[in-house]
Amino acid sequence: MYRLFYWPEIQGRGEFIRLALEYAGADYVDVLRTRNGKFIATKKFTPFAPPYLVAGKEVIAQTANILQYLGPRLRLAPRREAGRRWANQLQLTIADWLAEVHDTHHPIGPGLYYEQQRREARRRAADFLATRLPKYLDYFEGVLRRSGGPWLLGKTLAYPDLSLFQMVAGLRFAFPKTMTRLEKHYPRTGLLHKRVAAQPRLARYLGSQRRISFNQQGIFRHYPELDRIGNNSEKT
Repeated sequence: MYRLFYWPEIQGRGEFIRLALEYAGADYVDVLRTRNGKFIATKKFTPFAPPYLVAGKEVIAQTANILQYLGPRLRLAPRREAGRRWANQLQLTIADWLAEVHDTHHPIGPGLYYEQQRREARRRAADFLATRLPKYLDYFEGVLRRSGGPWLLGKTLAYPDLSLFQMVAGLRFAFPKTMTRLEKHYPRTGLLHKRVAAQPRLARYLGSQRRISFNQQGIFRHYPELDRIGNNSEKT
C-alpha cells in the first residue's frame, strides 16, 4: 500500500500523483484526508514539503520524482531507460509550466495574499497568457504530433499524459476565456484531455467526491481580472 501525504483541501501538486494512482487502480491511502491523518516525521530523507509518498520504508518527495518512481510500478512508463528519461523530461517541463501558472497570482511570493500583489499579478498573468502559455501549448501539441500515436509517448498512455490532462483542466478553470480562444489551435491536446477523462477508472474518480474541486486555495485559481491577454494595467 502506498501512502500519499498532501494537503487535504486542494488538488495542487498532489493531484498529479493521485491521477496516476487512481488510473492504475493502485492500493493507496490519501493520509491527510482520513480521520486523524497527519504528516509524519522522518529522521532520514526528510522531504522539504509535500507531496511525498511513503512506499515501504522509502519516503519519496517532489512530484516528478514520485511519478518517475511510480511509473514503472504502475505500468505508466516505458520499459527502456531512454523512454523513461523522456517521460521524466516531459514531466519536468510540466513542473516548470505549473510553477509559472502559480506565479500568475503570486508573482512576488507565497507569503503574501493575492490582494497584496494584485497589480503585479495582472502584469505577470498578461505576459503568461500572451507569451508563455502558447509556448507550452505549442510544445506539447508538437510532441503529440510527432509521437506516432494518440499519447505523448506514442501508442501507450503514460503518466505525463495524465499530467497534461490536469494542466488543461486547471487552465480551463483558471483562464476560461483565454483557453476557449486558444484551444482551437491545439486539437491534439484537447483530444488527449477527452481520452484521459474517458478512461474507466479515471471517469469514476473524476465523478466522485475523491476528486477535490478546483478552488481559490490551490495552484489553479480563477481571478476574472487576470483572464485577459494584454491586461498590464497598473490600476489596483
